[in-house]
Amino acid sequence: MTSKQLKLTPKLFMGMVAGLAFVIAVACSGDSESTADETLPTSTPPPARAAKPNIAPELQTNKDVASDAGDATPRQGGVFNTLWSDPPTIDPHLVTDGTSYGIVIEVFSGLVRLGSDPVNPFEPDLAESWSVLENGTVYEFKLRKDLKFSNGDPVTAQDFKWSFERAAHPDTASTVAEEFLGDIVGIKEIVEGLATTADGIQVVDERTLRITIDAPKAYFIAKLTYPTAFVLNKNNVESLGRKWTDEPVSTGPFNLKEYRIGQRIRLERNTNYWGRVAYLDEVVYNLAGGVSMAMYENDEIDITSVGLADLERVQDPTEDINRDLVEVPPNFAVSYVGFNIKEPPFDDAAFRQALNHSVDKQLIADQVFSNLVKPAYGIIPPGFPGFSPNIKGLEFDPQLAKDLLAQSAYADPSKRPRIVLTVPGTGGSPGLTTEVVADMWRQNLGIEIEIQQVEWATYIQDLHRGRLQAWSGLSWQADYPDPQTFIDVLFRSNSAINYGGYANQKVDEFVVSAQTEQDATKRVKFYNDAEQIVVSDAAWLPLWWGVDSKALVKPWVKDYVFSSMTIPKFKNVWIDKE
Repeated sequence: MTSKQLKLTPKLFMGMVAGLAFVIAVACSGDSESTADETLPTSTPPPARAAKPNIAPELQTNKDVASDAGDATPRQGGVFNTLWSDPPTIDPHLVTDGTSYGIVIEVFSGLVRLGSDPVNPFEPDLAESWSVLENGTVYEFKLRKDLKFSNGDPVTAQDFKWSFERAAHPDTASTVAEEFLGDIVGIKEIVEGLATTADGIQVVDERTLRITIDAPKAYFIAKLTYPTAFVLNKNNVESLGRKWTDEPVSTGPFNLKEYRIGQRIRLERNTNYWGRVAYLDEVVYNLAGGVSMAMYENDEIDITSVGLADLERVQDPTEDINRDLVEVPPNFAVSYVGFNIKEPPFDDAAFRQALNHSVDKQLIADQVFSNLVKPAYGIIPPGFPGFSPNIKGLEFDPQLAKDLLAQSAYADPSKRPRIVLTVPGTGGSPGLTTEVVADMWRQNLGIEIEIQQVEWATYIQDLHRGRLQAWSGLSWQADYPDPQTFIDVLFRSNSAINYGGYANQKVDEFVVSAQTEQDATKRVKFYNDAEQIVVSDAAWLPLWWGVDSKALVKPWVKDYVFSSMTIPKFKNVWIDKE
């Protein structure tokens, strides 16, 4: 989905904040550049689990990255303050961006969740266990005993059935319900308005839910970790109508206490949470904006990313602020420039290839980011399941770029349509990377473009509706540890998240074959073959993969950790402050 470079993101993990280097991205896309100062283009969600190089790269985690609590006992109480941005939605079934995801994942929950075990990353949440039956086509979930919503109502299997069907219903207007739930028998019929219930969702009893999918799929359980599969309280939603998110009934470790648009969001501890309740009294998201480093040094917020302008100072051991410095692991994300393949001039592969070959990403990495970013020449990030070092990317070659432009249908500038590159923002600089890429297109190919800024929520809406000709300032962060979340979700021709309308029959054949392939090696090979076609076709201009970056965390904040993926985080954070 989409997330603002605050990862998110499914799928499309993001918290959209100017000057914040670790952003939110999830099944999501994220705004990868700041309009305040040039920060590293990463999209790691603020507080999630952290990564260590010696841990299996498929799901990097390190529970001690931002904690020096030692043997101290966690205590309840205190408020955690962070800089954020207004989320486009708080409805889990509508989430497609990291800004929303970063809040929703703390308030709502589902059957399963992503955990910290790199070998078995999926762990029970509201379901205490599940079984896979009928050769992988039936999943039976057993809910925990005495589950309650935040208002005290019981949570039952019927609530999940209603929630899944509500997510798919056309009136809900979810743009990703079919992508995340469409494997369930009957969900597509609901999405298409042909039914209101799904035969593939069976309530066996109050605590038992049986789900039947259309074929064995290795990634199905992973999809259920995304907010589209979160449970909602039917009476809460139906009694309050469109305003139900003003007073949502929840199942996560926190409740929404207050939301003042453009000012703040306050979450409070959910005392009806099924497990150990959160230590924090509140999490406060500052939505008013500001310079994050200045706010951090004034004790207005408890965490900030470190931009390039402050990097030297915070790394100086003689500076007091150096004591707050922590390493942020690379997120599983790729930032990119997207093209609408259905619109000229991007309907011409040679034109798109020319744009790719004319950008010197290594020069940008050297001169703009001091070699702190890793140029991306493929889609799947290094260390992620399915990554292949053998993908041959479209590297910088200005002469080849000129030759390809000459071969394209848009070689004549007088016959070339106006090109508008849209980025999220509300004024000021569109981001140094975007400006440098545009300058390279101009210098190396003589191609002039217009850069247009739009507000984040509008940007996301226009992206989903296919209204953008070309776009930048985004990163796509993995929703779950499976190559399907990159190659299938983003480039299958009928995917709702294929924003550029890219279509290649061979790619479709590969990803469809991978969906049901049970041999892991063969399955990855299908994705790698599809990825190579996508890269060679220049469906995107990949820019950077997630990189190591740095952040500052206040010394009184304990057990605050980072992650390469979006995982619920604040339940374990506590404050050691008199």
